[in-house]
Amino acid sequence: MTTLAPPPSQEDARRSHRAGPPADGGVAARARRLFTGPEDDPRWARPALWGILLLATALYAWNLTSITGNTFYDAAVYSGTKSWKAFFFGALDSGSFITVDKPPFALWVMGLSARVFGYGTWQLMLPMVAAGTGSVALLYRQIKRDFGPVAGTISALVLTLTPITVAITRDTNPDPILVLLMMLGAVALMKAVRNGKLMPLVWSAVAIGFAFNTKMMQAYVVLPVFFLVYLWATNVSLGKRVRNLAVATVALVVSSAWWMVIVDLIPASSRPYIGGSTDNTVWDLVIGYNGFGRIFGASSSVGSQGNGASFGGSSGLYRMFNEIMGGQISWLIPFAAIALVGGLVLRGRAPRTDAKRAALMLWGGWFVLHFLTFSLAEGTFHPYYVTAMAPGIAALAGAGGVLLYRAFREGSAAKWAWVLPAAIAASSVWAVVLLQRVSGSGTVYTVAETVVGVAGIASVLGLLVGRFTKRHRLMGFAALAAVVALLAGPAAYSVSAATSSTNGTNPTAGPSTGGGMGGGGGGMGGAPSGSSSGTNGKTGSAPSGSGSSSGKMGTPPSGGTAPSGTKSGSTSGSTSGSTSESGAQQAGGGMGGGSQVSSEMIAYLKKHQDGATWLLAVSTDQTASSIILESGQPVISMGGWSGSDNAMTLAKLKSLVKSGKLHYIIVSSDGGQGTNSAITAWVKAHGTAVKSSAYSTSSTSSTSTGLYRLDASDVS
Repeated sequence: MTTLAPPPSQEDARRSHRAGPPADGGVAARARRLFTGPEDDPRWARPALWGILLLATALYAWNLTSITGNTFYDAAVYSGTKSWKAFFFGALDSGSFITVDKPPFALWVMGLSARVFGYGTWQLMLPMVAAGTGSVALLYRQIKRDFGPVAGTISALVLTLTPITVAITRDTNPDPILVLLMMLGAVALMKAVRNGKLMPLVWSAVAIGFAFNTKMMQAYVVLPVFFLVYLWATNVSLGKRVRNLAVATVALVVSSAWWMVIVDLIPASSRPYIGGSTDNTVWDLVIGYNGFGRIFGASSSVGSQGNGASFGGSSGLYRMFNEIMGGQISWLIPFAAIALVGGLVLRGRAPRTDAKRAALMLWGGWFVLHFLTFSLAEGTFHPYYVTAMAPGIAALAGAGGVLLYRAFREGSAAKWAWVLPAAIAASSVWAVVLLQRVSGSGTVYTVAETVVGVAGIASVLGLLVGRFTKRHRLMGFAALAAVVALLAGPAAYSVSAATSSTNGTNPTAGPSTGGGMGGGGGGMGGAPSGSSSGTNGKTGSAPSGSGSSSGKMGTPPSGGTAPSGTKSGSTSGSTSGSTSESGAQQAGGGMGGGSQVSSEMIAYLKKHQDGATWLLAVSTDQTASSIILESGQPVISMGGWSGSDNAMTLAKLKSLVKSGKLHYIIVSSDGGQGTNSAITAWVKAHGTAVKSSAYSTSSTSSTSTGLYRLDASDVS
């Protein structure tokens, strides 16, 4: 990494060549500085930032209307545009029978966009693209402040070209919103560290609280390092630091828990069932399904070890480097790790309040905590989770790289001649290994491998020769070659993610490199390619669709085109015309298992809805979400995501039928078992089976669909 600014002796000459009059505080001057940057910045710094932000926006928004969204969240957003009650609770359906298994903040952001601009793909994607680009801008600002424009530029470019970040930002999963909120928390924290004031620390806590209301416990991964950095580096007395942290903790608790407390205080009969919980409370969802269950492989919502599926391979310290995860996130991990250690050593004798060391502690802790959490997690794990680790890696690449370069150029040969070249060599070799894994997958990867090899060798040799011959210009060119070498592979993967269809549930970048499916941390996980047949259910089942354009849900009644892609299966009138429920594990009952919900059936159900609130009751969220988007009507998911939620009881079903709020239900043909067997048996005993010939001219009257009609007279 290199510093491109001239030496101090040339500073005045450089400033005299900057265009425009001195800053006068006027509107014109402020507008000019927006595009040219502060007077003491190098000429190239602000244009480089704008170029990176433009690149990020292009990658995240390329061919926006064809982006494959996650139907699970898309349906919840759509329902929120039809009902403010569904909006507040984050309900899957506008009738507010059950919520999604996450808190609703990301749904609120997308929902407000859809309410303002109308429901459709670009309206849902607009906040995600803004969040992704905003995170890049925030990282640049923070790293530039502590380490200079070169470090900020490198960090911003690394984050922009992180493959999994490109893939997930082109999706409607909540992770881009989560990362932006965590970044806001980090920026506010560092401001509090620098000035010692309370309010920036409080705002940092509030940002993390909103991140909690986006994806619950994942937002808290960074909290230990936040507390440590503030307690260690802030230039106020220890007593004041402790007091400020106590106040910020209160702000964190309030901003995290307010929605949860409100929801749990509302009587269960007046709100939706909390999807993913065992006792219909948000608290259970926090500590179980979205808490310890993700780490230890057992949540209170499933009650057994390892019931969650790993889509990223076996848990362990090698997970981030395996055939699935390696190409998504690991390109610069070797460099970041070396840069972190080297940077901390270089700042070892600095005062306790040294801002650079505090920043290294923050971003290094961010990286290490996420690495350990994601590597060792034994519960449900998707590759796109690791986008939260990307800011830490990017910050260390920029900040640590610049520190190593300066030490390499100015320090003693015995002490620093090997550290920076070793870091570049390690990550270059690893990049070649990753690209070898996809050898033959396309010309772009072959070219990238060649670029990595040539630029990597040129960089290492140029640095060593330049250092020992005192040729600083050669070292500068060698550092630029290092940037090319280390980003060629991620760039190839990122372009692939931006220009090809991806799986809306499990978005990944680059070609498929994984094989098999590991449940509960076992195996190597599904194929990560967005267009491959990688798994896309939480229970390890094979998908029935790849999230391609054929999976689009059609046009909802609002007039907007619903984003395509499903969590399991797809509804498409233009292709197979059916939504398969067989993709989900029918835990304890199999309601709706193995059934097919076709476009013809949906048309029949709408025609015979007879004023019911819900069009249909099905087994799982993934089936319900597809039907919601095709029909524009609320659909009940009786068992939540995996089919194991106790959202529907026999008493509740009878009440809905008797009141005329529900007429149709799908149950499995095998009768089911366990907790749902009573519902299945009662429906078959009292309902009227609907043959496929009732709505399909190509079917015979003897064909059973698992669809039953129930009326108030059927309830004794």
